[in-house]
Amino acid sequence: MHTKFEIWRKSTRSSGGDNCVEVSFAQDGSVGVRDSKNRDGAILEFTATEWDSFLGGVRAGEFNR
Repeated sequence: MHTKFEIWRKSTRSSGGDNCVEVSFAQDGSVGVRDSKNRDGAILEFTATEWDSFLGGVRAGEFNR
């Protein structure tokens, strides 16, 4: 099955196991996110603008408990 998301990567803070999310950047600018435990499962897809907004929120501490 061909997908526009070809190269997946995990955070460098990952312990190297399979309990992570993986991110891929497509040539059209969209961003895919998947569960590393289920690589053939669903992929969440975001626009570049949505992804940038999410990262901005992370950096600003919006998701801190």
